[in-house]
Amino acid sequence: MAGLAMAGALALLTACAGGGARELSGDLAVHDPAYAVSGDEQYVYSTGNASTGDGNIQIRSSTDGTTWRYRGEVWDDKPAWLGESVPGVSNLWAPELIEHEGTWYLYYSASTFGSNASVIALATNTTLDPDDAEYEWVDQGQVVASTKGDDYNAIDPGVVVDESGEPWMAFGSFWSGIRMVPLEWPQGTRADAAEPLRLADRGVPPNAVEAPYIVEHDGDYFLFVSFDSCCQALDSTYHVMVGRADDVTGPYVDRDGVPLLNGGGTPVLDTDGDVHVGPGGQSIADGTLAVHYYDRRLDGAFQLALFPLTWDAEGWPDARW
Repeated sequence: MAGLAMAGALALLTACAGGGARELSGDLAVHDPAYAVSGDEQYVYSTGNASTGDGNIQIRSSTDGTTWRYRGEVWDDKPAWLGESVPGVSNLWAPELIEHEGTWYLYYSASTFGSNASVIALATNTTLDPDDAEYEWVDQGQVVASTKGDDYNAIDPGVVVDESGEPWMAFGSFWSGIRMVPLEWPQGTRADAAEPLRLADRGVPPNAVEAPYIVEHDGDYFLFVSFDSCCQALDSTYHVMVGRADDVTGPYVDRDGVPLLNGGGTPVLDTDGDVHVGPGGQSIADGTLAVHYYDRRLDGAFQLALFPLTWDAEGWPDARW
């Protein structure tokens, strides 16, 4: 399940060797990266570190996009209501960052491993820079929730703005697959209480599809998802797949025309040889695909990888190690 925190490692080495991936150094112990660019700074917000006890969303930044440093956590203590809504929650997972008219919206997941009693919550800020005098993440409460009686799981948010300027949130992990709800500006919260739309479903238990992220390119929308299993270090089988639609709500189909609701998906990024294992948990901003992977050189510790997202002659995305 996307968002399971593991003990990270401080890595002073390159994240990826060769290919199209950026050469990275510094603190790369990132799981479920939310990549964003603000001014001259690049940021990655990520799943919390469960070993610290409170497990808040972590922050890293870079001035050159290659050397990354740890900048702390979003809060010293989680909002108290999270523990009431999701009993047993100890770690916050899989954040998402999006800016709208001078406000940054931070969506994140609160859940426990293997359960769909989950919440996607929201905090807002006017800046991503922890050194800015105006920096303060303000809790805005719940956006989407799921219970054990639902057939979906409210984790792994990914937000896209359609051609008319309206925001939509894709989310989901296992259960009935990837779902979507409309949001509204400026609140950034859910626009209605209708049943979430269905975007992707592999149709075979355990329905291992999660971490949705939608981007627009040349008038089409592309739904990126992670297939199979993360969070198992070098045994992880995560890989990134994609589908394409001419409307933000779908239907999404792969390169061969197979609907993602019928198990379709076109490969984007997979395990690379014997070093870079199980990439996924993706986000995309400013033409860059961010994932985590498990590094064999670090005994399976998770690491950040960043790729320039390229597009082929038929308009399909591609990323290479």
